[in-house]
Amino acid sequence: MVSAPTQPSLRRLAQFGVRPRRELGQNFLVDSNILGVIERAGELTAADVVLEIGGGLGVLSEYLAARTAHVHVVEIDRQLEPALRDALDPFANATLHLADAMALDLRALAPQPNKLIANLPYGVAAGALLRSVEELETLTRWVAMVQREVGERLAAAPGGRSYGVPSVLAQLACEVKVLRPISRTVFFPVPNVDSVLIVMRRVAAAPPLELRRFVQGAFSHRRKALARSLALSIGVERELVREALVVMGHPADERAERLSPPELQALWEAL
Repeated sequence: MVSAPTQPSLRRLAQFGVRPRRELGQNFLVDSNILGVIERAGELTAADVVLEIGGGLGVLSEYLAARTAHVHVVEIDRQLEPALRDALDPFANATLHLADAMALDLRALAPQPNKLIANLPYGVAAGALLRSVEELETLTRWVAMVQREVGERLAAAPGGRSYGVPSVLAQLACEVKVLRPISRTVFFPVPNVDSVLIVMRRVAAAPPLELRRFVQGAFSHRRKALARSLALSIGVERELVREALVVMGHPADERAERLSPPELQALWEAL
């Protein structure tokens, strides 16, 4: 007689007949050895309230519930509810939200989370992180497994090809770093892309809507000078931008990708 798998994710895969859905970017965490790394990176305490986006098979969910004051688990795929109930029902301090994390009213979560810890679905990783920065002022720390390209983009320095709108919006509010690569073998099915563990620590409030629009306009025409891009995208007078750039010590025809997040904010404030 073949014994059932003891690893929670593998057991739930078999017990509940779960089939990963490619259209949802599902790559389930199946190696519990990574959980300690996540816990240390998250600096978890018994007082923390955690938001997990993409509960999957619940291996991270139950780990968090056993170590924190409360965990909110958000999962869009209702076929995973039995597996997640199996993981969370033993805990009175866990709330399962069967919803789209990009549409869920994050401000209505009670109690309000102070940390986000997640194995994020590839398709929504950057959007979910930036949305949580903007809408959950209570969040102070993020630890997330994301596609390597997404992690490098969020942590990118000015001047590189990866540096752009997500980099600036994340770094205006947070210190962002890629902590370490994550082996493909910790996921099922094994993805055909590399993943990394990123850590974000809040250092300021999220940028206001007007600044976010300014940043998006600045990068909307990457091949053009910043002054031209802003004129085309949001109608800012070119000469005003050129003059402000010179005052800041940059060439008048500077491109957006050469300005740091604080410099872009300073330019916005000057205009």
